[in-house]
Amino acid sequence: MDIIFLGTNGWYDTKIAHTLCILIKTRKYDIVLDAGSGFSKLDKYVDGTKPVYLFLSHFHLDHVAGLHTLLKFDLKKGLKLCGGEGARGTLGALLRRPFTVPLKNLRYKAEVLELPSQLGKIPFECACLPLQHADPVLGYRFELEGKIIVFCTDTGYCKNSVKLADKADLLLAECSFLPGEENPGWPHMNPQKVSALAREAGAKKLVLIHFDAARYPKLSDRTRAAAIARKTFKNTFAANDGLRIKL
Repeated sequence: MDIIFLGTNGWYDTKIAHTLCILIKTRKYDIVLDAGSGFSKLDKYVDGTKPVYLFLSHFHLDHVAGLHTLLKFDLKKGLKLCGGEGARGTLGALLRRPFTVPLKNLRYKAEVLELPSQLGKIPFECACLPLQHADPVLGYRFELEGKIIVFCTDTGYCKNSVKLADKADLLLAECSFLPGEENPGWPHMNPQKVSALAREAGAKKLVLIHFDAARYPKLSDRTRAAAIARKTFKNTFAANDGLRIKL
């Protein structure tokens, strides 16, 4: 199983990164986490011969802006777009003229699933819980090929993030804020908070993602954040666009 980081920024693109998108390649499925601008690179790694499942954490534009590139792909086995309750209406409002091409006009079948009510339509183990952010956001937990992968972005430290991350083999978690920075009115995590989450949950490996574009303009800023996080949770790494992990 390969995990490929197509976009690792939060908020906007910079010369070092696109906004958030992560691909998990398994034997049976191609699983995508969020559709920031990095989503446009999906066809470099996905040829459409396996079903594609896209899990959206929420609908802030830096997590869905890449959806306007759906037209360039040929996903012969179809696409399932999975999001929280109300996703069908929200995506229906966004994926339409004059903004972009509607889902019904794509050359492959695309279906929206609303979670958690339609979790039963997903053919692999998946759980989701609401996290702590300014607008509704979901965190995800997947059991794939004997491994647990957890995706928590755009959230402050909260009980549900710990529950999702319990004994995860790989925890993909956000690091939007600078070391020591907090803002209760706009919840995100900093290196100390996210590493504390990994330690409390008993995760095996932590990869930092969703670096705020304004706060982390250089790759060296990410390296420093990971070094601070490792003081609390040793097996911590900072993601960069193009990083590939085998699990």
